[in-house]
Amino acid sequence: MENALLVGLSRQVVLKRQMDVLANNLANMNTAGYKAGTLLFEKYLKTDAQMNDLSGQDKQISFVLDTSVYRSFQEGAFEQSNNDLDVAISGEGWLVVQTPDGDRYTRNGQLKLDAEGQLVTPAGYPVMGEGGAITFSEQDTGIEIAKDGTISTSEGNKDKLRVVEFENNASLKKQGETLFSTAQQPAPAEDARVLQGVVEKSNVQPISELTRMIETVRAYTSMAQTMKQAQDLRRDAIEQLGTPPR
Repeated sequence: MENALLVGLSRQVVLKRQMDVLANNLANMNTAGYKAGTLLFEKYLKTDAQMNDLSGQDKQISFVLDTSVYRSFQEGAFEQSNNDLDVAISGEGWLVVQTPDGDRYTRNGQLKLDAEGQLVTPAGYPVMGEGGAITFSEQDTGIEIAKDGTISTSEGNKDKLRVVEFENNASLKKQGETLFSTAQQPAPAEDARVLQGVVEKSNVQPISELTRMIETVRAYTSMAQTMKQAQDLRRDAIEQLGTPPR
């Protein structure tokens, strides 16, 4: 009886975490460069939890465990923004961003200039070029960004966006909504193309996320009903066993 409640509770905890992931996906469906997450599950056999009155595989008690969040790095749809500082990367590639915690990587190309004329992300982190942070002066007009990432203005070439790729994107760890970190060493993204005046939208599929959210709610409700039945059965058993014979 206790095992049924504990197994049900482990399932409910995982379903709640899954709901959090789905809600975060939907909240960022309009965030440029956002990559949707999916909670991964596995069966966990607890060696010291057994049904001793059973034999074979049914003797072991299986719990539900959420192992990690898998990120889909599928390319999002491109949208024309007509902002000369916006960029999108077509193909495998990441912009390099400098943060207080070190280099981070993003596909969010909604860029802007800060008060010092430095090219930064919406959060204010400098975007790296091959020569370091990219800074514009008041004399720089007519900003153009070529497909290879070369930035030029009326004053000539400024720098080239540092666009990198990784051997295994699965090792990228989410840091904030659109920044990622990794221990892997990046390599130049030779085949990537930089598109000026374009933004890569989130790769979240709203209809799919809503469908999964409904399924999660139903599974949680069903598990709650099952646990209530187990509790009612336990209560009835205690009442009957506690009633003295007549």
